[in-house]
Amino acid sequence: MRIALSQLTTGPDPEKNLRLVEEWTRRAADAGARVVVFPEASMACFGTPLAPLAQPLDGPWADGVREIALATGTVVVAGMFTPADQGRVANTLLATGPGAEEPVEESYDKIHLYDAFGFRESETVAAGSRPAVIDVDGVRLGLATCYDVRFPELFRAHADAGAVGTLLAASWGAGPGKLDQWELLVRARALDTTVWVAAVGQADPGTGPGPVPTGIGHSLMVGPDGTVRASLGADPELLITELDVEEVGAVREKTSVLANRRPDVWR
Repeated sequence: MRIALSQLTTGPDPEKNLRLVEEWTRRAADAGARVVVFPEASMACFGTPLAPLAQPLDGPWADGVREIALATGTVVVAGMFTPADQGRVANTLLATGPGAEEPVEESYDKIHLYDAFGFRESETVAAGSRPAVIDVDGVRLGLATCYDVRFPELFRAHADAGAVGTLLAASWGAGPGKLDQWELLVRARALDTTVWVAAVGQADPGTGPGPVPTGIGHSLMVGPDGTVRASLGADPELLITELDVEEVGAVREKTSVLANRRPDVWR
């Protein structure tokens, strides 16, 4: 399966960002991509007041993404914000597009909120409570967002649900050691679960507003053996990658970390 990682930089205007999603999706489709993955906060960058711009999953921004996916024959995965309780929003990944037998339509609300490195996402964002997977032409893929990468149990849940890959969308905060952590964590989650991890972040926008997460770029595709198969630098760029479903089975024959687990010990 050909997957495109769209490492762009979004701003505060959802309509302008939707046009970016359209432009980059068309470029990816022209390159033969079946799935096009955009970063967290594709609807609007962090540092923007989120509650006033949040829209429901049947609102105009999500419908615009659906139209783009349908027009290009791709499945688009993009980060947006949906209304939640107490004046907060949900940090949502929308996955939508035509399927071989039925349309792909799923959403995932970020479970693990980024209360770290001087930023408190929980003040404006409500945590999700449900893992999500999608099926694209018979290939099952999990959905994850940014800080989720620090929590192996979510990625194991994807594998237990039959996923051969996880699509990880991020707006990774910059800072000392953060690039090393990003690459290490993405590779570790692939090794934990023997699945592919397609990790796309916002490109580096330069000087950001203090602790607000913006992006460092360095999107990467990691194989089920933990090796980096393709990667980008810091600037906006489109990465076209390949996910080999059969390789997951081959790796699991050699490294049976899922089969060798001992859940009875940890209960």
